[in-house]
Amino acid sequence: MAQRSTTISSPRLHRLAQRRSEAPEEAEERCELCGTPLAPAHRHLLDLQSRQLLCACRACSTLFDRRAAGAGHYRLVPDRRLRLDEFALRDEVWDELRIPVDMAFFFRNSAAERVVAFYPGPMGATESHLSLTAWSEIEAANPVLATMEPDVEALLVNRVKDARRQWLVPIEDCYRLVAVIRTRWRGFSGGKDVWREIDGFFEALDGGSRTVNADKRGVAAERS
Repeated sequence: MAQRSTTISSPRLHRLAQRRSEAPEEAEERCELCGTPLAPAHRHLLDLQSRQLLCACRACSTLFDRRAAGAGHYRLVPDRRLRLDEFALRDEVWDELRIPVDMAFFFRNSAAERVVAFYPGPMGATESHLSLTAWSEIEAANPVLATMEPDVEALLVNRVKDARRQWLVPIEDCYRLVAVIRTRWRGFSGGKDVWREIDGFFEALDGGSRTVNADKRGVAAERS
């Protein structure tokens, strides 16, 4: 059984999708905390109450680069991206997760005090009721997941067309993937354009990630 989730608003979805493509030049973006003009590459804060991403300038990013700085309201999204080799995820365990598509992301929701699972689709991100037994097995088999920062980092899984690929990414990357699918999807199967965009997304993610073995501990300090 699944439940729709409004993780990010439509304008944000479009803006994130456009950053993955050669979109027309937009109006200058500004920090959503202090109003300072932003560089094209900038960090984000997550509003823990609304689950909205906020664009942040360098000064505000530095200010919130400590968990206590956000007073339990905002958290700086990390910028590390790890491609997880030797990731242990048996097909039987994946089936136990009851995710109806071959792509999903998982993160620790501090408000709910549990790991949650979402899968992207043409209507946005949909929450899947996670089998705690299955997740416990995945986490035990892949110690790198113990380093995943609550709320702001996610395990991203791609099993489309028999792919078996996993990454530990900033939550904004998952939202960006949702944005690509939601804004590019056409018809029943999505169309060639959206699948070209999805392939490009994962190629770019590979290019910007460092590779670690998922069965290794002690990568908590690794940051891009």
